[in-house]
Amino acid sequence: MNKYQMPRGTQDILPNESRKWQAMEELFRQFAYVYNYQEIRTPIFEHTEVFKRGNDSSDMVNKEMYTFTDNGNRSLTLRPEGTAGVVRSFVENKMYGYPDLPVKMYYMGPMCRYERPQKGRQRIFHQFGIEVIGAKNPYLDVETIALGWSILNALGLSNLKVHLNTLGDDESRNAYREALKKHFASDINQMCADCQRRYEQNPLRILDCKVDVDHPAMKTAPKMSDYLNEESQKYFEAVKAGLDALQIPYVVDDRLVRGLDYYTHTVFEIISENLNTTVLAGGRYDGMVEYFEGPQMSGMGWALGMERILLACEAEGIELGEDDGLDAYVLCLSDKVQKEAFTITTELRSNGYRCETDYLGRSFKAQFKTVERMNAKVAVLVGEKDIENHTVTLKKIDTQEQFVVSLNQVVEKMDELFPSEEEHECHCADGECTCKKEH
Repeated sequence: MNKYQMPRGTQDILPNESRKWQAMEELFRQFAYVYNYQEIRTPIFEHTEVFKRGNDSSDMVNKEMYTFTDNGNRSLTLRPEGTAGVVRSFVENKMYGYPDLPVKMYYMGPMCRYERPQKGRQRIFHQFGIEVIGAKNPYLDVETIALGWSILNALGLSNLKVHLNTLGDDESRNAYREALKKHFASDINQMCADCQRRYEQNPLRILDCKVDVDHPAMKTAPKMSDYLNEESQKYFEAVKAGLDALQIPYVVDDRLVRGLDYYTHTVFEIISENLNTTVLAGGRYDGMVEYFEGPQMSGMGWALGMERILLACEAEGIELGEDDGLDAYVLCLSDKVQKEAFTITTELRSNGYRCETDYLGRSFKAQFKTVERMNAKVAVLVGEKDIENHTVTLKKIDTQEQFVVSLNQVVEKMDELFPSEEEHECHCADGECTCKKEH
């Protein structure tokens, strides 16, 4: 294997792909702003105990973490998910003392898990997620689900389905755990090794098994809804009522338990039926703030896989971040005028125009092909005679119009050709305005 190739399970996001990511990220930030979530940035690695908490049964903790010992003999782990680090930061920075709770945060960045690479699932992958900590209210659960649903719809994705469930409070979950242990007791030795481990650690996670999904005992397993106490049932009904009020369609999936052990009450997934995979998921968690030695506070959050979102967009033919081309390309028609061409290019950029020029000493024909490939709106021709006359020629590509202007009027002419909305003067007839200028 070539040692200079990227490691298995990683990918390069190339320049012609990165604009899709930027467009997606910008949309995420816009929705976070509207919902009043502020960005938090946590370390790419944490002390292992941040993620490996107690008798955790999740595959992420038991099989998939990149854990290493540093030079100070400390056990550190590359973050496999975002919630734990955010809650750790919430406590460490005493955000629980903020005068206005809950604290609403979002994060965006790479996560690392050691698992079998496949399409849409890499060992280094990217997530956008939200966390809201410091309040326990069913309508806050609805708000977070609505935010995720709105983002996916704004991207133009269709064939989405919300799967919803509740894991109840501690009392309800303890009763359900005992019921599951009793139910699976006579079959567990014939089930997979993961299920046998989960039987002791957290029997709810048996329901998430992909190996024994068709085992007869799975099909007859008791349902969480039969073990909810009155408080948990009331909370779940309020969540469903809130989603109904917002006309967000959902199905109650009593097998949905999520892959991490810290969830309580509401859990949900949004599934793309085009990809037959989950693109966004999360839920409410109690006890995590206390684990990190903070006060008793509840949180709610979700995360989406950015690679999966791009795959879902691709499957539906949705184009993100289409390149609308350069504003201008400065053609350098002689080595002797390279300085002037470079100066014009820099001046245009300083005035906000997206601009490029030639650095290879190519022919006029070769440079003009670049004008076409880069979809430039204007070609600025700089030749020896132009400089002698202290002029340049601007060619507007769509109309083929040409304008000879003095060297110090290039920006002024560009402003004239492409007036900003603030500078645009309306010449439309009364009642027949087709421009965007406010009257």
